[in-house]
Amino acid sequence: MRSAYRQAPSPPEGGIERQEVSQEQYDVLVGQCRYPKTGQARARCRAQVRAKYVVGAFNPALDCRTYSGVSVCGPLELSAAQRACVEESVGGGLTRRRAEVECYAFR
Repeated sequence: MRSAYRQAPSPPEGGIERQEVSQEQYDVLVGQCRYPKTGQARARCRAQVRAKYVVGAFNPALDCRTYSGVSVCGPLELSAAQRACVEESVGGGLTRRRAEVECYAFR
């Protein structure tokens, strides 16, 4: 007899607990991996998404945002140059959230 309960996703190696996200959120997470500058960084980003997230239900706690036509979810790994860009942009009047997205995608 099959259980009516869904089994929770198993944590991947290293014990990281996977977060359940909707298909749309997962697609944004994978899609934002096109912005890192090197192929190695893009591959690492995709591997991190696969390790940290599993498609299931919409996750209202996942921070997703869109600015300047760029959608991202979750924390962004910013380079030193991108962090400097964020600080400069915030100093110029942009919100930190917007500056992070724009500097991540365009710098």
